[in-house]
Amino acid sequence: MDRRQFNIGLASVMLASLAKPVLAQIQSRSGRMVLFNSVGSSLTRWDVDVASATLTKRATIPVSSVVQYGWPHPSNKYLYVSSTDSERGSQTISGGAHFLTAFRLGADGTLSPHGQPQILRQRPIHNSVDQSGRFVLACYNAPPHLTVHRIKEDGTLGSAIDQPPNLELGIFCHQIQATPSNHSVLMVTRGNNPSAQKPKGEPGALKLFRFNDDDGKLSPLQSVGGGQSGDGYGPRHVDFHPSKPWVYVLVELQNQLHMHRMLGEGIEPAPAFKRSVTQFPPEAGIVQVAGAIHVHPRGHVVYASNRVSATTVPVGAFPFKGGENNIAVFAIDPVTGEPTPIQFVDPRGFHIRTFAIDPSGKLLIAASLAAMSVKEGGETRIVPAGLSVFRISDDGRLDFVRRYEVELGAGVQQMWVRAMTLPA
Repeated sequence: MDRRQFNIGLASVMLASLAKPVLAQIQSRSGRMVLFNSVGSSLTRWDVDVASATLTKRATIPVSSVVQYGWPHPSNKYLYVSSTDSERGSQTISGGAHFLTAFRLGADGTLSPHGQPQILRQRPIHNSVDQSGRFVLACYNAPPHLTVHRIKEDGTLGSAIDQPPNLELGIFCHQIQATPSNHSVLMVTRGNNPSAQKPKGEPGALKLFRFNDDDGKLSPLQSVGGGQSGDGYGPRHVDFHPSKPWVYVLVELQNQLHMHRMLGEGIEPAPAFKRSVTQFPPEAGIVQVAGAIHVHPRGHVVYASNRVSATTVPVGAFPFKGGENNIAVFAIDPVTGEPTPIQFVDPRGFHIRTFAIDPSGKLLIAASLAAMSVKEGGETRIVPAGLSVFRISDDGRLDFVRRYEVELGAGVQQMWVRAMTLPA
């Protein structure tokens, strides 16, 4: 690629991404704020009062199976939710209730099924909507797979669009979304940690595909191994800067934050910056992994969650035995994009798999996956699952305000949360 092509690509990325903070500002003024969270096979709506930093629980509706992820349409009139009855951790296709479902949002935030759910062949692990609002992208971890579904003019879902057979899908697909230009799609493949059977583990990668946003077709573009051979690289999630050609990658298995510069429709193979996402090296015997990542709508900070993994138990709380369980705040240099840690915050809950920033950029809501048990002074204290509310200060630091307990049934977890503005 010559310099002229690079500049054209860079300009297209910047122009497309510049619209994102403007859209967030318009949305924050035009409607009420709501939060949706999932507990097992149900979705709950909470009204959000940004000024008082409070949540008010409203309606809960059932979903066909356990919710994995959800993503709103750019108009905020529809919400697209993926769900499954597959056993978590399964490395093969299991279960038989895998769906991608469209919901219509009422003026008060009421969710109602919209059209027929699309039946999927296996567990979906993530879904998103492209920048144009015309397609839903979904990815699947075992075996690796992706689908693109057309969104019809009325917001309902069409069937999956046939894709070419030469797409390299990597190992353990974990996130998929369109880049800011909408001319390419980035899929994060996590790989797997070393094991007795595979001492080197299995390599993860960032898989990029050209995206035809007229017909929904993908084609091979680029595979990035984090500036490494692939072994020892396990990315989980990414987020794009709202106005600069930068993408921030949370590397789950190595507990790192990487920043790559975008290069046309792809990205520079080697990260420009690498930072530890934890304060201290992982403790021996503790499964320390990174979780979710979000860049603030203003683009001045990026947030990442640190969590201690544990074996799922059918009844009771996870045992917390040590390690870092926090939200890391990194200031972003406005010229270089370099992330610098400025705060590590106790989320008052265990295993923050997911968190949300309200579109106005004033609140962060962290969702704990499950309850935890903590030993203190010879006694065991149970910390229930919940939603922790933080105010976001001007410099991006977090101030804890309050916490709402979330009741979980046996073997049920809080998998997903999203804040959004209702359509005016």
